[in-house]
Amino acid sequence: MSERGRTRPSGSATALYEAYDTALLDLDGVVYAGGEAIAHAVESLRTARDGGMHLAYVTNNALRTPETVAAHLTELGAPAGPADVITSAQAVSRLIAEQLPAGSRVLVIGGEGLRVALRERGLVPVESADDGPVAVAQGYGGPELPWGRFAEACYAINRGVPWFASNTDLTIPSARGIAPGNGAAVEVVRIATGAEPQVAGKPLPPMHRETILRTGARRALVVGDRLDTDIEGAFNGGVDSLLVLTGVTDAAGLLAAAPRHRPTYVDADLRGLLTGQPEVAVTGDGFGCGGWTASAGGRTLVLEGEGTALDGLRALCAAAWTEAGEGASTLDAGKALAKLGL
Repeated sequence: MSERGRTRPSGSATALYEAYDTALLDLDGVVYAGGEAIAHAVESLRTARDGGMHLAYVTNNALRTPETVAAHLTELGAPAGPADVITSAQAVSRLIAEQLPAGSRVLVIGGEGLRVALRERGLVPVESADDGPVAVAQGYGGPELPWGRFAEACYAINRGVPWFASNTDLTIPSARGIAPGNGAAVEVVRIATGAEPQVAGKPLPPMHRETILRTGARRALVVGDRLDTDIEGAFNGGVDSLLVLTGVTDAAGLLAAAPRHRPTYVDADLRGLLTGQPEVAVTGDGFGCGGWTASAGGRTLVLEGEGTALDGLRALCAAAWTEAGEGASTLDAGKALAKLGL
């Protein structure tokens, strides 16, 4: 079943780390949360890597360099080197380099990760709109980024300089809660200039292309916790995806997903890489998975039977997505999810 016609999660007779050659892994909410490893993540990644799967860590955060990200992952115990990390800073730098000659000056509104990525592409980072930039590159600069940096971006853009953004995630998780992300900063510049940036990060194609170019993946599996970046990015790239329920997406959000947000597989955490995935079968009464049968009854999702919560959720996805077709499901799932403890 193609990603674009998905009406239920797919099954896999073999473990996912054997069925796919490369995992394109999101970080926050998948590998770690608040800087600490998520339960079962490190052991699962090691087992998948030892089984022959290439692990690539794909992040929209343009602040940190691949070396810094790899060092953090190594500290947590996850297998990672700098070459295994792909950032939106790298994706946007390639996008700029394809449109401008080597040696071009680029005004940087962001952090060290963006500067390093621009230099890697033969571009010259500058700090002022008066330094003769021929492009503006904006990426997440952290909570200490001075307000005056946005003014520099506006000065250059209002002079006709093209504007590029690493990503437009409105929020970013932190140890203290949810903080404004690069998308919020992009909105500041957009409001002040009326301009629109070229964007590279997930879920847009430049980020997926960057990961494929850097990893050489032939059969990639996107692994993430967000429907609107990770899963939509897989949809746009035409590759399969695994949603893990360790981050921002909950069961109700998954059931309401529009086609571009429907993952190929669903699992609790990264242990899903190490196993096959059960089939969701069409039954006379609806859709069955494990010991559960799900169906649409009027404006409500109905769940009958017993078994694991994940199998029940997979069956409910099939019922909800089929009823919704090309739209987003509006069926009431409250009682069904309560039965699963979700």
